Amino acid sequence: MEAGQTEIRNFLSSCHPFSALPDDVVEALPAAIEARQAERGATILQPGQESRHLFLVRSGAVEIRSPEGQLWARMSEGEAFGVRALLGDGTARYQAVALEPSEILLLPQADFARLKEGFPTFDQFFVPSGSDRMRSFSGERKGADEEPAGLLTLRTADLMTRAPVTIQQDQPVQVAARLMRDRRISCLPVLDGEALVGILTSGDLRDRVVAEGYAVDGPVRAIMTPQPFALGEETPAYDALLAMTQRNISHLPVVARESLVGVITSTDLVRKQAQSAIFLVRDIYKHDSFEGLAASVAQVPQLLVNLVEAGSSAHNIGHIITSICDAATKRLLQLAEARFGPPPVPYLWLASGSQARREQTGVSDQDNCLVLDDRYDAAEHGPYFETLAKFVSDGLNACGYIYCPGEMMATTDQWRQPLATWQRYFVSWIEEPAPMAQMLTSVLFDLRAIWGETGLLEALQDVAIEKARSNSIFLAHLVSNALTHTPPLGFFRNFVLIRGGDHKHRFDLKHSGVVPIIDIARVYALEAGVRAVNTHDRLVAEREAGVLSESGGRDLLEAFEFISILRLKHQARQIRAGQAPDNFVAPDDLSHFERNHLKDAFQIVKTIQSSLANRHQIGAR
Repeated sequence: MEAGQTEIRNFLSSCHPFSALPDDVVEALPAAIEARQAERGATILQPGQESRHLFLVRSGAVEIRSPEGQLWARMSEGEAFGVRALLGDGTARYQAVALEPSEILLLPQADFARLKEGFPTFDQFFVPSGSDRMRSFSGERKGADEEPAGLLTLRTADLMTRAPVTIQQDQPVQVAARLMRDRRISCLPVLDGEALVGILTSGDLRDRVVAEGYAVDGPVRAIMTPQPFALGEETPAYDALLAMTQRNISHLPVVARESLVGVITSTDLVRKQAQSAIFLVRDIYKHDSFEGLAASVAQVPQLLVNLVEAGSSAHNIGHIITSICDAATKRLLQLAEARFGPPPVPYLWLASGSQARREQTGVSDQDNCLVLDDRYDAAEHGPYFETLAKFVSDGLNACGYIYCPGEMMATTDQWRQPLATWQRYFVSWIEEPAPMAQMLTSVLFDLRAIWGETGLLEALQDVAIEKARSNSIFLAHLVSNALTHTPPLGFFRNFVLIRGGDHKHRFDLKHSGVVPIIDIARVYALEAGVRAVNTHDRLVAEREAGVLSESGGRDLLEAFEFISILRLKHQARQIRAGQAPDNFVAPDDLSHFERNHLKDAFQIVKTIQSSLANRHQIGAR
């Protein structure tokens, strides 16, 4: 091998993905490669030019420009270009110009295709760039989700027993008992004509007929459970099992347009995946002390690791992890009411922040508030709700959901108010959008009912959302506040890292990664009047409403999923190493493949931010 070819082989051996190829394959490549020198300012590719090579920068730097001359990217040592032409019709779509004296290695198309076909790692590296590459990643994870997150990808319709055996409400109990015996079933939906009016279980026969001596010729309606809890056929199966666990029921009717279409039993569900999370929720409801609850919630980090390793999507992981916090909150409220007595007026416990959005990870503090019925009297009722809020907040803190550093909790008087006061809050924040008001609305437009009178949230949203979407000045201020969080990507697609402190040479995948997308989704949700709170659900609804383009919505969804799963993988690695999980990632901890994908995701966010700023005539930051 000549000296020049030896140098090329050594360079390829240090350059991913060539470094992942077998040694004998790398050894043979230099004979096929042409090394070309480019002076500063020399044009390497022109739009419309035939391009039948992969171009690899061995030294120097190359600028990639659009046909109009707009700078797209800067390629440095070890980076490749010309991929789109090779994967397309062989025609260059952009201009490549040497920024400084450079050496470019040219790998012929035939050799490039042979390597892609023969080596999966090499093929995976050269999936399409930008949003196309993001879509490739999302597709891979979608397949991985099918098994570990089965209860989230399945609907109740996929699991239910269709056309279940039923009985009319006026039929004798003995007929019902014989049906259940002969068909070997444990429940009978009870109908009045075609309408579902009740459910009868084997437990009802035991407790209400045998134990109480009810006449077997009496009508079923006298011993059935009337108006049973039911879910629609499109409900995720995970939500069905969660609801059954929380209500301590084993049989769940499934309805479509108010007509019975099937029945799910707990046996149908426990055969499926996500059992560990469900059993954890079930365990939480057994405890009546802070210590017992904390012991259950302490299993969440390992649950997160298991979900990440199983290949679950970030969307599904957030849903499952948040369900544990929801269960702990509800159990604490149950215990509070048992200890302090029934509430003197109706109330609603609301979650805000990541819990409200169902996007909790391994790092979560508590953000919550109380909306009270307008019959609330501070002097008479205040001590009850102050005590209840402190009990629940203390319990959550004991479970690891630490007190909010900004005190945005129901324990703070300001965030424990009657409905009319909350409505005035939002009206004043919207009409006078000072910086503090912008911050508060960014947090408190993300609200989800956890326990209590849900109509209070609906009444609050009726006022707040309508007022916000009709106030262009407020929306402009909200956009401006949203643009304070920007992805850590420099002009030349280089990562912008933290310069000092404990997290030096890292970037924050929360505040600089997922938060910019959360902020974008919130703004568009208010514009469209979308009431969904989860960021994924918001983006889907916004795309359907037309406030986000089809391509923009799809790209943001894929960017959000990728950044989120990278953050979760980082936290899972820390948990496995016995470290406290955080959001700060060093680029060197990521693979070349992950770094390129992350740059694509950040660029997508920056593009949508720029579009949002232009739409509201705000200078992008």
